Amino acid sequence: MKGKILVTGGTGYIGSHTVVELQNAGYEVVIIDDLSNSTKDSIGGIERITGQKPIFYQMDCNDLNELNRVFEENKDIRGIIHFAASKAVGESVQKPLLYYRNNLNSLLNLLDMMQQHAVENIVFSSSCTVYGEPDQNPIDETAPIKPAESPYGNTKQINEEIIRDIVRSGANVRSIILRYFNPVGAHPSAEIGELPNGVPQNLVPFITQTAIGVREQLSVFGDDYNTPDGSCVRDFINVVDLAKAHVEAIDRMLAKKADEKVEVFNLGTGNGVSVLQLINIFEKVSETKLNYKIVGRREGDIEKIWAEPKKANTVLGWTAKENIEDTMLSAWKWQLKLREKGIM
Repeated sequence: MKGKILVTGGTGYIGSHTVVELQNAGYEVVIIDDLSNSTKDSIGGIERITGQKPIFYQMDCNDLNELNRVFEENKDIRGIIHFAASKAVGESVQKPLLYYRNNLNSLLNLLDMMQQHAVENIVFSSSCTVYGEPDQNPIDETAPIKPAESPYGNTKQINEEIIRDIVRSGANVRSIILRYFNPVGAHPSAEIGELPNGVPQNLVPFITQTAIGVREQLSVFGDDYNTPDGSCVRDFINVVDLAKAHVEAIDRMLAKKADEKVEVFNLGTGNGVSVLQLINIFEKVSETKLNYKIVGRREGDIEKIWAEPKKANTVLGWTAKENIEDTMLSAWKWQLKLREKGIM
C-alpha cells in the first residue's frame, strides 16, 4: 500500500469514482460522508470494482469532535481529498446560508485537524465557477477570478483564499486545487454513477431520469444565449478521467514534486458542448427520444465556459481521454442498471 488517504464526500458521485481510482493505484482509503446527497450503496459498488472495501465513517465534517475521532483512529493519513460540499448552483441561490455554512466550515475544520495531526497534503475540489462569466474561452489558470455568479461559486473562491492564507501563514500545509469543469458519465462497470437524492440538480441525471420515465420532462434553461444554438455551453468531462486526476495530484504531493505549496489545475477536455448538443448526443447513443422544453434562463448560470487544460496535461501529467458519446452512453447504462435493481 502507498499509504492512507482521507476522502471526504467519498460516497458521492465524484468521490466514489476517485476512491476506486485511489484503490486501483494502491492507496488505502478512509471515507467520511454524511450521506446527505448519496447512499452507502456506492461502498458496495466500490468493493465490487476493486475487491477492496474502504473504511467508512458516516458523519458530518462540520462536527469537529467526530472529525477529530477519525484522525485519532487513523494516525497514518498521508493526504486528504476534500469533496464534501453542497454543490448545486441553483439551490445555492435559494439557500445561501446552507452553502456558506456547509462549504466553509468543513474546510476550516479539516485545516485545523491537519495542523493538529501533522497531515501536510490536501487536494481541494474546486470549480470553474470561480472564473465567473469569462472574458474569453478557453480558460487557463491565469484567467482572472470574477465576482461569483452564485453562492456556490463564491464558497469555492473563499475556500481557495482560505487555503492560500493558511499556507501564507507558515503552516505546514500543501495543496493542489483542482478546478473542475462539468463532470458527467459513470464507471464503465455501471457499479457506481451519479444518483443524487431527490430531484437532480445536475443536467445529465435529469436527462437519464427523464429518458427512463422517472421525470416527466427536462427543462432547458434558456435558448437565447450568445452561443451557436442559444443554449449554455460547457466543458463536459468524463467522471473517471476526472477521478484519475486526483490520483495524479496525490502522487505529485507525496513525491514532493510541486514547485509551490499551492498549485492550481483546470480539469476539462478543452471542448465546449452546448446543452442542446448534449441532449442530441444522448438521444443518439441511447436511441431514446427525450421529452424536453425550453424555459427561461436560470439565475446564476454562466453563458459559456470551457477549459484550456494544457497545464494539467504537461505539469500534472493528466489528460481527459474519454469522448462525450461514450461518456453519455455510460450514464445511460448506469440508469438502466438502477432500473434493473429496482432503485430508479
